[in-house]
Amino acid sequence: MILGACLVLTFLRWPPLGLIVAAASGLIVPFLGPSGLNLTVILVALLLGLWLLDMLVRQRKMRLAFSRPIWPMLSFLAVACLSFAFGQLNWYPFAVHAPLGAQLGGLAIIVLSAGTFLLVANQVHEMSWLRKMTWVFLILGASYVVFRSILPEFGLSTDELFQPAGSLFFIFLIAMAFSQAVFNRDLHPGLRLALCGLVLVSLYVLLFFKFADKSGWIPSLVCIVAIIGFRSWRAALVLAPFVAIFAWYLMTGLIASDQYSVSTRFDALLIIIQIIKVNPILGLGFANYYWYTPLIPIRGYAINFNSHNNYVDIVAQTGLVGLVCFLWFVWELGRLGWRLRSRVPAGFAQAYVYGALGGLVGMLVAGIFGDWFLPFFYNVGLMGFRTSMLGWLFLGGLVSLEQMEISPRLKT
Repeated sequence: MILGACLVLTFLRWPPLGLIVAAASGLIVPFLGPSGLNLTVILVALLLGLWLLDMLVRQRKMRLAFSRPIWPMLSFLAVACLSFAFGQLNWYPFAVHAPLGAQLGGLAIIVLSAGTFLLVANQVHEMSWLRKMTWVFLILGASYVVFRSILPEFGLSTDELFQPAGSLFFIFLIAMAFSQAVFNRDLHPGLRLALCGLVLVSLYVLLFFKFADKSGWIPSLVCIVAIIGFRSWRAALVLAPFVAIFAWYLMTGLIASDQYSVSTRFDALLIIIQIIKVNPILGLGFANYYWYTPLIPIRGYAINFNSHNNYVDIVAQTGLVGLVCFLWFVWELGRLGWRLRSRVPAGFAQAYVYGALGGLVGMLVAGIFGDWFLPFFYNVGLMGFRTSMLGWLFLGGLVSLEQMEISPRLKT
C-alpha cells in the first residue's frame, strides 16, 4: 500500500513519467491477468483516473487542449459508448450474445487508446518530456531488436527479456528513428548513424525473420516513403514510380503465395457485411459480431471468426458513424501534423512531427492487415494494447507540440 501510494503521488506530480512507465512496462513486464489484462492497461487506466480526479477536485473544471483533433476523438468515444448500449440488444435471437465482460473489454480498448492520446495531448507540456518519452522508447526498442530478435539467432536465450510486440512497435520504432536520424541535425553524427543502423537492422528483422508477417514490414516501408514524401514532394514524385512498381511486384507475389488467406479473408468480409446490415448506423456493439458469425457458415463451417481488419471492426462494433468519426480524427490529425512541419523549431521537434506523420500512415496501413491499432477483444485483445498504445502515445505528441507552439512558455 505504501509503494502504491508513492507511485500515485509520483504520477500526480509528473504525469508524463507515468506514460513513460506504462509504455516501457508493455515491453518488459511479463504479467498477464484474466483476458490478457496487463500492467500497461492498469497504468493507463490509473493515469486517466488521476487526470480526471485532478481536474474535478483540484482544478474544479474540465479543461482540454484547444485542438481540432480533440473533438473527433471525443465524438468517437461518445459513439463507442452509445454503441455499447445498443450492443445489449438481442440483434439475432438465435445467436449467442457476447458476454458482458467481453463487451466491456472491447469498449475499454477504445477508451484506453483514446485516453492515451488525450493524456499526452493534455499533460505533456514541456519539450523535455517529449524528448524523454521518445529516447526511452528508442533505447528500449533497440534493446528489444538486439535481445529479442538478433541474439537468439546465434543460439542465445535472450528473447525472454522482452515481451512479444505487435506491428505498431516496429512501425513507430522505424518512423521515429528514421526521422530523428535524417532531420535532427542537432544530434551528434555518430548518434544519427546509430539510428540509421537501428532502422536497417529493424527492417532486416522484419524482412528476413518475420517476412510472413506482412503487417510488420509493409507498413514500415510505407511509413519511410511517407516521411520522405512529407519532407519533399519532389522526392515523392521521383520515388512514386519505383514504389508503385515495387509494391505491385510484392503484392502480386504475396497474393499468389498466400492465396488461401486472402480468399478466406474476403469470404469473411462478405459474411460480416451481411451481419452488419441489421444495424449499420451504430453497429452491433463490442465483440458481438464474433458470436453471430456461426449463423452464416464460411466454406461450409459454422465457426466463430473475426475480420482481421481494424476498419471492418470499427464498422461492425460502432457502425458507419464510428468510422466517420475515426476518419475525421485522422484527417484533423494529419492536417495538424502538416501545419506543424514548418512551425515547430528545427531539430528534435521537427523530426518528431515527420516521424509521427509517417507513423500515422504506417498505422493506417497496418489496420488493413489486422486489428493492430484498436485490438479486437477475441484476437489481439487486451494483451495487444501493450504495444498498440505506442501509436496513440506518439500521435498525442502532435497536439502537445501544437500547445507548445501556441504557448511558448510551455516549452521550458
